[in-house]
Amino acid sequence: MFINFWYPAEWSDQVTDAPVRVRMLGQDFVVFRDSAGTAHCLSNTCIHRGGSLAGGKVAGDCVQCPYHGWEFDGDGVCRRIPSLGPAARVPARARVDAYPTQERYGIVFAFLGDLPEDERPPLMDIPEYGQPGWRVTTQDRRSGDEYRRQVENALDPAHNEFVHPTHGFSGERDDYRVPELQVEEDEWTSGFMTQYFAPPLKDEKMKSASGRSEDATIEAGSIHHGPSTICTKIHPTAEVCIHQQAFKVPVDELGTRTFLVQTRNFLLEPEHDARFLERNDVVAGQDADVLAALEPRLTPETNHHEFLLPADAAVVRYREKLALWESRGWRIDTATVERNRKRAAYAIPSPARRSRPSGWVLDPVPLLAGDAATAARTATGN
Repeated sequence: MFINFWYPAEWSDQVTDAPVRVRMLGQDFVVFRDSAGTAHCLSNTCIHRGGSLAGGKVAGDCVQCPYHGWEFDGDGVCRRIPSLGPAARVPARARVDAYPTQERYGIVFAFLGDLPEDERPPLMDIPEYGQPGWRVTTQDRRSGDEYRRQVENALDPAHNEFVHPTHGFSGERDDYRVPELQVEEDEWTSGFMTQYFAPPLKDEKMKSASGRSEDATIEAGSIHHGPSTICTKIHPTAEVCIHQQAFKVPVDELGTRTFLVQTRNFLLEPEHDARFLERNDVVAGQDADVLAALEPRLTPETNHHEFLLPADAAVVRYREKLALWESRGWRIDTATVERNRKRAAYAIPSPARRSRPSGWVLDPVPLLAGDAATAARTATGN
């Protein structure tokens, strides 16, 4: 799991007048709104005696700890300690980590890391969101699969033929093959678009509207953005588009929550939403069945322990990106976190720690040491 990226914390409409506890990257956070309605995200652990801030309440512009009433504002600064009395000065060290937030696509996103604003990776854009001629649906899915396995599944064109009956012919055609992939990328992304030969959908309404009344070649593909966000584009014809933006957040090593924002430019009436939501659930369930049986459950740390082929080109490039970000010291040392879980509370380091590196009560979550060799490790398989 990696710090220094934007992650979906909660749906905007679920953050109302009470604090919400959210688990991300193996740590707990509290999300709340101040009196102006602005969403904030803080480390959940009260630095007094370890209370859960999310178990308290919102008091004006602060979240109040349920244990002793300490109040923290949206910047993580403690503004009131009741036991000291009404006129007491609050010590400067009384603060918790606070994380930048932004609300887009009906989601509260939090930047979990310490990079200054001008160095942060951008949040994935959805250009058609809110535009005329596009319909948006959202879904929330929780699973017991590792996020890397899920991202790699989306970047794997070969699985569609065998895992999804509507995407191929279950290997029954002698002429089946995966075309050579042209992996496209930039600093934070990589992925592909390719051609699939697929049967028509069984849903007559969707079959007619999508233009897939017979076996046909369609264009589709996926691109990852950062370590855990995926955009999958499905184009049954040149005019018909379904785009699935999956904002994934690792809950822990073997738990992932997906905030799915789907956009489409056909069957725009609300009464058609149910057929798309149902279809998404079916396809996600097919993937989940396969992922649940993978060995090992976690993605191998080197390519040496898997026999990879040209069809895996996008998966390999994704792993190389992760290795690069690990070399920058952004990967959480989950083994140390787990070993100390019962006797230590950590916090994801926030941007404020850059300007004020000392005086924090909680230690920052341990990170794997970055080095140049890490960046090449996955590619070489050593």
